[in-house]
Amino acid sequence: MTTELVLAPETEQDLVEAYAWYENLRIGLGAEFLGCVDACIETIIRGPELYGTVHESYRRALVRRFPYAVFYEYSSGVAIIYGVLHTSRDSAKWRGRVS
Repeated sequence: MTTELVLAPETEQDLVEAYAWYENLRIGLGAEFLGCVDACIETIIRGPELYGTVHESYRRALVRRFPYAVFYEYSSGVAIIYGVLHTSRDSAKWRGRVS
């Protein structure tokens, strides 16, 4: 069964901000960041129940090489990504997106 992927509107802004920050540190690092996020999302699509729940039915997948996490919910073949956030950020930020 194929998992359908849905990105919440805030997710794109998360990625734009993080990309710009890393790209500002070193040219090409932003692209590396996006590649690692893409690999994480591909893993979610292939095995959406692989990652444990962190709050109610919401799950968290950690991005390799970068201190970021993908917060998502999976139900009935659909994975909804609510945010890609730095792991040191307050968890209330992504929880506020799903309330």
